[in-house]
Amino acid sequence: MTTIAENAGIAQNHFEEAVKTTPFYSRQKQWDKLNKWHRWGAYTVSDEFECVAKEYFAIRNSASLFDLTPMSKYRIKGPDAEAFLNRLVTRDMTKINVGRVAYVLWCDDAGQVLDDGTIFRLADTDYRLCSQERQLEILKRNAIGMDVEFWEETEQLAAISFQGPVTCRILKNMGLEGVENLKLFDLRFFDFQGVELMVSRTGFTGDLGYELMLVPDKAEALWDAIFEAGKDYTVRPIGGEALEIARIEAGFIQAGVDFTPAGETIRPGHTRSPYELGMDWLVKTDKGVAFNGRRALIREKEQGARYRFVKLDVEGNKTAANAYLFDRKNGTAIGATTSTTWAPSAKKNIAMGYVEVPHGAAGSEIWAEIYYQKELKWNKVWARCTIVDAPFWDPERKRQTPPPDC
Repeated sequence: MTTIAENAGIAQNHFEEAVKTTPFYSRQKQWDKLNKWHRWGAYTVSDEFECVAKEYFAIRNSASLFDLTPMSKYRIKGPDAEAFLNRLVTRDMTKINVGRVAYVLWCDDAGQVLDDGTIFRLADTDYRLCSQERQLEILKRNAIGMDVEFWEETEQLAAISFQGPVTCRILKNMGLEGVENLKLFDLRFFDFQGVELMVSRTGFTGDLGYELMLVPDKAEALWDAIFEAGKDYTVRPIGGEALEIARIEAGFIQAGVDFTPAGETIRPGHTRSPYELGMDWLVKTDKGVAFNGRRALIREKEQGARYRFVKLDVEGNKTAANAYLFDRKNGTAIGATTSTTWAPSAKKNIAMGYVEVPHGAAGSEIWAEIYYQKELKWNKVWARCTIVDAPFWDPERKRQTPPPDC
């Protein structure tokens, strides 16, 4: 008969077997002072290593490393690969050349967003699709009648996001000649210790940065090489909390936060279309081929969307987390916030959310009803919010080629 302590040990062993560590874990663990980790897919990833503020300012002032290995990654190849992806996503994939990356989203038949992600065109008939959640079943359904093959390669690739104003300089110090010529959404392959290293000028911070992928066996060597090449700069690993601040400042949406994927909703009316997420530019109903949700999106464009996605400048020292939004003229609720943060660079509270159309014009004002707990009592305050149409962080260096000081 086992003791309670022995049973606890057995349970812990089962948990450790169920949750994987990424190829970068041994290096990240050396920085960990808080033991704040969570599960992303099959992997454990950090929320915060030491201090959110230090990690955030590494993104904006120097260089940061975020582990992207748990991101779902699929290889798609074959004569019909382009046609297959054109059937899947709302964007026109014939416009995406070899060596380029496309931000995309895909919908169900009702034109409601299932997920978003990036597609890397590696060669004429060779693509890589990356997304937060797993998409294998959706790929299978869309491949019917297509001469295409695909497989998941999440475990076959170590991936890291390298973001910040000195990242280009550090990559050059590593010997990646020509990396400074990559334009925004370009990708290129480099040799790294005898293996292929894919570098794309992409990221989720709204700043200058790159995403790097290679075989897991070389992950630790890549980590060490970045720190060696960046020894004269402040390179710091970051967790999800610092990344969350940066992506809200940049105005980037996140599945499961700013919208519920259509395949996961229970109650009707809780999904969102591309138009309701401010992603009109990703919908190409005239691209000449049928794609999932096309008819519904054409109809919605003609009739108008239900909601408008908005960015909010929140007045005063109030964080509008989980707040309802109101038209104070008539006292009616018109929407809610989905993402909120204190923006260290803008020095203000900001939020993103949705409001009912016709509300939400840029420059207009609405009110947030904010609840907070103090001394075991719930309190309510009102905060004036101004709707803005530009990101709160959008530096020119993000687009400059070559980047400054590289």
